[in-house]
Amino acid sequence: MPQAQSIDEVIAILNTIIDESVQQSSPLGYFAVLYCKVTEKVKEGIANGMFQNGPRMERLDIIFANRYIKAYYEYRNGIQASSCWEVAFEYAEDYWGIVLQHLLLGMNAHINLDLGIAAAEVAPKDAINDLHDDFNTINEILSGLVGNVEKALSDVWPVLKWILKKTKHIDTFLIDFSMQEAREGAWKFAVELAPLNANQSEECIEKRDYSITKVADLVVKPGKIASFLFKIMRLFEIGSVDAKIEKLRKVI
Repeated sequence: MPQAQSIDEVIAILNTIIDESVQQSSPLGYFAVLYCKVTEKVKEGIANGMFQNGPRMERLDIIFANRYIKAYYEYRNGIQASSCWEVAFEYAEDYWGIVLQHLLLGMNAHINLDLGIAAAEVAPKDAINDLHDDFNTINEILSGLVGNVEKALSDVWPVLKWILKKTKHIDTFLIDFSMQEAREGAWKFAVELAPLNANQSEECIEKRDYSITKVADLVVKPGKIASFLFKIMRLFEIGSVDAKIEKLRKVI
């Protein structure tokens, strides 16, 4: 099971996951593309001095990424991953899942669960307070990608272009709002987790995983009306799964 030792290795492994997803026409590639782009932006930010503590941010990025990589390969090898990741991965087998749902499921698990764990690991106990400004800088980087996500989704689902014109970027509610809410929750979770010992941390993480899995369940089963609308959206998505992955790769 691969684990990265540097940001460059993170990017290389993520590209391997994307390539595997293209070959297998797996929707798991959608989130992998988005996450790879985020990692590339964080790498640029570190190189450009955007963070107060670049080396610490690189460690955080690696720990954070390795949680996703571990969960992905656990699932691929039939090993039980975190419950919220299991929901995200298993939904890749459902024909009716739309690109947006797959992105939201990945963001839900990785930001709501993994980001807080990684932050508490790289800055335990009182050190967590010193991480806050750099944590907010990550938020700015993530928010900066929303426009690219909008463009990519519009390319695979052209009707979205019309909706965006009529609703003045309602996708910001679906994507940026989702990420903002998740990041705020991730920080609170990190602060809660940082002072705990190993046994306390394990219990806290299990409770968090349970609550985040409920959010994932809502994305998968959003209710009759939303499910009906998502099915219509799925029918109007353009291209095969592998073609949509490549489109996301080029646009985001």
